[in-house]
This record gives sequence, structure tokens and C-alpha cells, in this order.
Amino acid sequence: MKKIKMTTPLVEMDGDEMTRILWRMIKDELLLPFVELNTEYYDLGLVERERTKDKVTYDSAYATQKYGVAVKCATITPNKQRVEEYNLSEMWKSPNGTIRAILDGTVFRAPILIDSIKPVVRNWTKPITIARHAYGDVYKAVEYRVPSKGKAELLFTGEDGSEFRETIYDFECGGVLQGQYNKDSSIESFARSCFQYAIDTKQDLWFATKDTISKKYDQTFKLTFQDIFNNEYKAKFDELGITYFYTLIDDAVARVIRSEGGYIWACKNYDGDVMSDMVSTAFGSLAMMTSVLVSPDGKYEYEAAHGTVTRHYYRYLKGEETSTNPIATIFAWSGALRKRGELDRLPDLVDFAEKLEAACIDTLNDGIMTKDLVGLVSEGVSATAVNSSAFIKAIRERLEKKLA
Repeated sequence: MKKIKMTTPLVEMDGDEMTRILWRMIKDELLLPFVELNTEYYDLGLVERERTKDKVTYDSAYATQKYGVAVKCATITPNKQRVEEYNLSEMWKSPNGTIRAILDGTVFRAPILIDSIKPVVRNWTKPITIARHAYGDVYKAVEYRVPSKGKAELLFTGEDGSEFRETIYDFECGGVLQGQYNKDSSIESFARSCFQYAIDTKQDLWFATKDTISKKYDQTFKLTFQDIFNNEYKAKFDELGITYFYTLIDDAVARVIRSEGGYIWACKNYDGDVMSDMVSTAFGSLAMMTSVLVSPDGKYEYEAAHGTVTRHYYRYLKGEETSTNPIATIFAWSGALRKRGELDRLPDLVDFAEKLEAACIDTLNDGIMTKDLVGLVSEGVSATAVNSSAFIKAIRERLEKKLA
């Protein structure tokens, strides 16, 4: 068959360990035979990040700003053990954190559903997308272990010399103290990314904080979302027949559990971290979770929600067979190709992305799976565990039939 052409490059960010192996297998079996793949390649593997002193990560983010769509493999965020293992000159920061900061983006994570694996919450029949504000809050907090009696104060000194001072607590004994922050500009970007993604995917948007207790901090989030919605997005929401809904975080949890799914749930940083894990576990597997970073000006970076699958990689290096689930990584490619096709008005590329995803779902629904999913299938469903290579080849067989 004639290969599908691309007109604008995708930014391709390679990664580490077992997902790097799968990355090459996916390209060789599922992409290159069918698409004249046009990518601007950046190696974000830890070896290359060390060689370039992490410049390659910054370059990949700036390229995403230029071209508008990127696809990323899972990467290592080094700890002390990794510094020694890879002989690093320093403990390089998370590539995802660097890219998020440059793009000023919001992370949207959603499960991939198949018929034979039912969510733990029985009434969830549609995906729930978690939108996480990945800036500030507890992740940027300053902490102090209070050793003895004393007064803790919140002090702000303005550039003009003005001061705000308020007592946090008069400690009568030792304790612990934490100060966290966020920025109006980041909250505004978070809100616009959420509203734009809701429009792009034609889904309702929920947002939840605890403004009844946090009357300045959380209320700033609530008021910012409402103001931007009213002034910039309400008319488009009304036109599409979708809604924006605000509630308290504890009420949102109750509503989510009772719902059927099918909406975007926007959360502050730590809330989103926790709820993303809860939703992915309840739907079945982190290996079946998509993740896309969206900037407020419409730049997209697609990746899998999971890590580099280190345990399988060490087995692979020993020559042992592995059954690593590539679905989320395949969907990162299909998501990026679909978005590239939409932006460049290439219906054949959009159609290919749709058929690639359908071939994945058909393979799973036919009972051909990696080992992590076999134990999750419903009673009475026959499932066969295969290795990663055999699984990808089974997807290719079904893809070829759909493209014929």
C-alpha cells in the first residue's frame, strides 16, 4: 500500500529502558510500514541527557513550541541510585517537569477501556479524564521542623516595602511547619488549558477545591476558573452543549464514584496526583492510561502515564522474554498522529491513528494480552498471555486488515 504522507514534523522524544525497546518495536512494526514518518528526533535517554548536560530536554520542549505536537517515551528521573548506576555528573531534574514548565501545560490522563476488563466501580462505563495542575502547592513548599516553643508567622514583604504579617501558630511544643504557594499566571494557564481541552474533546468539565476552608488560596483557583469561563469560554461551551461545573473536592469524590464517567475532572496539583492513581487503579492498569500535556496556547505532548518498566528491562538485558504492555505508548503515538493530522488537515493520517487504536482494542478483545492484563479480565473471558513482540505483531495483523 502507498504510505501516508506527513507535511509537518512531529517532535519525537525517545526515552529509557524497556519503554525505549518498545518504542523501536512500535515504530518498526506499526508505524514505518504505513506512514512516511516525519519527526524531529530528540534522545531524552539518560545517557544523552548526561552528555548534553540536559540541554536536549530543553531543546525538545522548544521544538514542541515550534511545531505544536510531540510524542514522548517514558524517561528516568534519577535518584541517588541512578546517579551511581549511570555515573551522572548531577541528579538531573524530571524531563516531564522541565517540559511542563516551558510549555506552561496541564496534564490530562484518561483510561483506555476494553470490554473484557470491567472497572472496580461498576457504574463507570465511560472514561474519566484527570486534569492535574502540575505546578506549585506542596511540591514547591518550604518546610521547617519546629524544635521547641515559639511563634510561627506568615510574612510577605512587597517590592514597595509594604508588609503583611500574620501569626500562623504559637507553638507550645515542637511541631512542623510548611509554606506553599501558587501564581495567578499559572492558575490562569491551568484554567485555559482545561477549558480548551474540554472543547477539543467535547466533554463536560468538573473542577473541585476546598474553598470553604481555604478562603484565599483555594478560592483564588475557584474564582479564576469562573471568571475565565464566563468571559472566554461560556459561549463555546453552550454551542457544543457541554457544561462547566464547580464543587468542593469531597463532594466531587462522592459524585465521581456515583457517576458513569465521561467527563474531565480538574484538580489542583496534589489532588490530581492522588486522584489520577485512584482512577487508573479502579479502571484496571496504569499501563492502560493515556497522558497528554496541553498548553494554554494549544501545544500538545503525548506520552504513556507509566514509567520505564525497569524490572522488565533488567530481564531483557539478561536475554529473558518479557511481556510488557505497550498499549499506552502506542496510544501516545496515535494521539500525536491524530492531532498532527487534524492540524494539518490530513484525513488519511487521522484515519490511520483511529485504525491503529481500533486494532489495539480488537487484539485485546480477542483475548490476546500481555501478562499484566490477563489477571484482570472478567470471569468467563478466555485470555492468552503473550510476549511484547508477539502482542505487537498481533496488533499489526489486525491493522493491516483495517487498512486493506
